[in-house]
Amino acid sequence: MKFNRPKKPPHAIDMGPLIDMVFILLIFFAVSSTFTKDMQLELQRPSAKSAALASTKAIRVFIDRTQRVFVDEQPVKAWMLQSRVRDMLTSAPDRKVLVVADRLVPAERLIEVVDQCRLGGAAEVGVATETSL
Repeated sequence: MKFNRPKKPPHAIDMGPLIDMVFILLIFFAVSSTFTKDMQLELQRPSAKSAALASTKAIRVFIDRTQRVFVDEQPVKAWMLQSRVRDMLTSAPDRKVLVVADRLVPAERLIEVVDQCRLGGAAEVGVATETSL
């Protein structure tokens, strides 16, 4: 007795290994990519023509338009900023701080925050701006 076997196409491409490789690459890029953590504050940063790219590993200190200071999305009082930055710099090898301030923040308040960051042990303190054309 002869059974009829279904005929396979002679040159069929197996898609299983290809799909496996696509998912492996997707997982690799998702794990190896770095994500910048930015607060969801409505800040209008000042503009500058000579802006440079900031480090993604820098500690970010935010100043909103009401002059409140935030470190890691947590509000910080002015007298606590120096110790908070010092504590965070113990785990940061490059000792960089990036201050992200609103355009309406007075220069006096910005300088006060930059000074507190330097007194906290930051080797480099930068101010985030937007590039203008």
